Amino acid sequence: MSSALTDLCRYPVVQAPMAGGASCPRLAAAVSEAGGLGFLAAGYKTADGMYQEIKQTRSLTGRPFGVNLFMPQRGSADPAAIEVYRHQLAGETSWYETPLGDPDSGGDDGYEAKLAILRDDPVPVVSFTFGCPGSEVLASFAKAGTFTIVTVTTPEEAAAAELAGADALCVQGVEAGGHQGTHRDDPAADGAGIGLLTLVTLVRDRVELPLIATGGLMRGSQIAAVLAAGADAAQLGTAFLVCPESSAHTLHKQAMNNPLFARTELTRAFSGRPARGLVNRFMREHGPYAPAAYPQVHHLTSGLRKAAAKAGDAQGMSLWAGQGHRMAREMPAGDLVAVLAAETESARTALVPEAS
Repeated sequence: MSSALTDLCRYPVVQAPMAGGASCPRLAAAVSEAGGLGFLAAGYKTADGMYQEIKQTRSLTGRPFGVNLFMPQRGSADPAAIEVYRHQLAGETSWYETPLGDPDSGGDDGYEAKLAILRDDPVPVVSFTFGCPGSEVLASFAKAGTFTIVTVTTPEEAAAAELAGADALCVQGVEAGGHQGTHRDDPAADGAGIGLLTLVTLVRDRVELPLIATGGLMRGSQIAAVLAAGADAAQLGTAFLVCPESSAHTLHKQAMNNPLFARTELTRAFSGRPARGLVNRFMREHGPYAPAAYPQVHHLTSGLRKAAAKAGDAQGMSLWAGQGHRMAREMPAGDLVAVLAAETESARTALVPEAS
């Protein structure tokens, strides 16, 4: 690992910030305590809600941890397309006996208020998804002593983030579960993402920053592979989602190894932005028609997803998962960090055996 990352974690294992419930203080603290780098997800939370989780995490560990922010989305979603999708979801509202949400209720996710809190009471690491903040924002975090990471999905995004002043990059391959962290949501590029190993190599040739690879990683042998390709650490989300410390819904955890949910796809059905999840009824029925409208579609379907979870119906939930979901192992987060570290070292030793 780069010297900057070794100051943050003993092992090259980062727990992905999973917005919507899975990431929580218990999980982040357990990962950090075990020698990895735990993360809180501030997306969809209020600024105060984020701060309360930071305080709780600090009470559980004295080790470094991170907080992830969603960049405000300034895209011009088509109101007519959103209205058409609203009508297409009418059957869901009847089935789950709950109304659709207000697509314009989200605002900017409290971005500026969250920045203010994180600058006033700094945490060790702050990462950004769905875009790159301006150089002045990154400089303000550097002044506060906070290490910054920007999620990128192309070499061009990586170069722009380096130029803006990011300390490191989270390189996200198309295999990753949850939302694709593209800086510009281009419907014409749906499904055209780059595989992780190729992307790490391309980005490594383009920039000099430390790289954290993410996307479908579930085993230490895969971590060794991305390290060999030029990454300094690996970020895993789905692997930690099934841990007992994770706050993911029980149905979500159970679905990881349920043969009814055998594969993943990218879909806009739940949020209006490409995200990889387990294929279920909702995705099959509404994915082909969902508009490019984030976060409007997210707010529109929020009540439906909550009602499906309450009813115990995984077919109506957003079951975010990476392509390696069938390799999920249910064990305490600290144990998983130790297992991943041992597997990584074993794989690296096998690749470069000691001289006889």
